[in-house]
Amino acid sequence: MEIIGKLLQKLPLQSGIGRTGNSWQKQEFVIETIEQYPKKVCANLWGDKLDMLDTVNIGDTVKVSFSIESREFNGKWYTDVKAWKIEPATENPMQAAAPAYQAAPAAPAAPAAGMMPPMASDDLDTFTDNGGDDLPF
Repeated sequence: MEIIGKLLQKLPLQSGIGRTGNSWQKQEFVIETIEQYPKKVCANLWGDKLDMLDTVNIGDTVKVSFSIESREFNGKWYTDVKAWKIEPATENPMQAAAPAYQAAPAAPAAPAAGMMPPMASDDLDTFTDNGGDDLPF
């Protein structure tokens, strides 16, 4: 999977020793998608992939390739967004993701002789008995 967004934050490096005695390192980072309703996504890098985060700066638009993995622990589920590649975005994400909108239709033509013009929704109260309340039904 891939996501394009602006790098907002690089969180502190975390490290430890696993159950098998091997050391591990992980770093999380936050990006914000570039769309009509932006979303923030926290992802992480492990081990030898940590250096990729050094190649980008806060505020850069990046493309992140990642996988999602969930695991259960003591009856609760935890989800990781594990990045495996980070690179500067080469295209404008708004243009790539924007749907192709059509131009607004032209104004309606004048009604033919003897026909009523279309009614606006505000005109419906004139023709319906609403029993004294504001509901249209």
